Amino acid sequence: MFKKHPKGLLAASLANMGERFGFYTMMAILTFFLMSKFGLDGKSAGIIYSIFYFSIYALALLGGVIADRTKNYKGTILTGIVLMAVGYLIIAIPTPTPVENFTLNLALVCSGLFVIAFGNGLFKGNLQALVGQMYDNEEYGKMRDSGFSLFYMFINVGAIFAPLTAIFARGWWLNKNGFEYNSDLPALCHQYLSGSLSPEAAIRYSELAAKVSLNHNSIDLATFAKEYLNVFNTGYHYAFGIAIFAMLISLIVYIVNRNKFPNPGEIKKSSTTTKIVEMDVNEVKQRFYALFAVLGVVIFFWFSFHQNGQTLSYFARDYALLKIGSWSFAAETFQSMNPFFVVFLTPVVLAIFGWLRAKGIEPSTPRKIAIGMGIAAFAFLVMAIGSFGVPAHKAVLAMGGLGDDQRVTPYLLMFTYLILTFAELFISPLGISFVSKVAPPKYQGMMQGMWLGATAIGNLFLFLGAIFYENIPIWLTWTVFVVVCLISMSVMFFMVKWLERITK
Repeated sequence: MFKKHPKGLLAASLANMGERFGFYTMMAILTFFLMSKFGLDGKSAGIIYSIFYFSIYALALLGGVIADRTKNYKGTILTGIVLMAVGYLIIAIPTPTPVENFTLNLALVCSGLFVIAFGNGLFKGNLQALVGQMYDNEEYGKMRDSGFSLFYMFINVGAIFAPLTAIFARGWWLNKNGFEYNSDLPALCHQYLSGSLSPEAAIRYSELAAKVSLNHNSIDLATFAKEYLNVFNTGYHYAFGIAIFAMLISLIVYIVNRNKFPNPGEIKKSSTTTKIVEMDVNEVKQRFYALFAVLGVVIFFWFSFHQNGQTLSYFARDYALLKIGSWSFAAETFQSMNPFFVVFLTPVVLAIFGWLRAKGIEPSTPRKIAIGMGIAAFAFLVMAIGSFGVPAHKAVLAMGGLGDDQRVTPYLLMFTYLILTFAELFISPLGISFVSKVAPPKYQGMMQGMWLGATAIGNLFLFLGAIFYENIPIWLTWTVFVVVCLISMSVMFFMVKWLERITK
């Protein structure tokens, strides 16, 4: 698989697996942790989620500028790995729940999230720029798109196991302390302690408390609420701790292979390297215009796609049947599906592109991105159709949650993630490839940071999804994303010919 690619590609992919592990740990449990730890509603948790994911990508621009200015790409990447590990350590230390000092504890968690985001900013864009330079020669230049697709596939191997590991940590701690997992109970516990349960929800809370208490014959409901929340969230803290070990593995891989990696922006002299001609001002401007045009379009993809850690997760918790046959699972389990599909669909997508390339009809990178936006629109259309007629979120809260017979099939979410992953494979790795191809050599780190900065802007508005989810019919929430993706696809197709001229 890696035979026709630079030797450093595999090492760079392995070094990035720890970051992906932590990223998907957060994708799976961050909003749930904020709600179960602090009693936040979906909108408030969504705002923190949005700011965190905005910061991860926005700070990549700063990381790119730092690396470009210092010319110390490898050192910047190394610092980023260390900082990410420190950030996970801050939020991994268990603190009691319910929290005694709400402001202090929330500030502590947010400070840990900022450290993770800053470390990610130093790491992510610069590693992508490093991979891009591996293809800046005649030998590997034609394999750039497939190289980034392989890189993207391989780093997601760690992401498959991140949600499952988080679920295991929480489930293990719950069972050790005599409780079972239930997705509705954290919210019900907080509502009980605040005295805001409706009569119907109070009955359901009492029934669930008795059902999940394995070693507690008789338990006061107030005591149960406090103990269940404390155990539940301690399990989450341990899940964040596991991410530290993933970061340490990435650190070791990176240090061992550090000398094998090129330095982005550094011109190599060899017989196989294409001579780099200094670009005139007009060409640089045209390339920047093309980059900014594509970045503007993908903002809307990330605004839609990264709902997987927010509204799609909320839907899994509130509406999806968390059972297939005799197998019961947690709401976070769905977050393993996207990286799973990335790993197993990437060879399929590459084979399709390879077949089209052999026929001389492979779409250009900008055209692939436009197609990806259309595929994303179809994924949310599936969700809109599949969730038509389900009760509004406020009604579900008043009931204290839905029974199994009222929930939708889990295959709805599985099929949606499958389609969204196809869209992602047409956009994310190819977008990174497009940036590395078009960006002027001396701006490689900064422009990879700009790609991540566009993702950041999309992430900044993620909380709007939570507002839609809690205030309008669920099917209409998904329809908003259908419209957004279709508009983005249309704009991209409108610019395709211009972009193709610039990328030749």
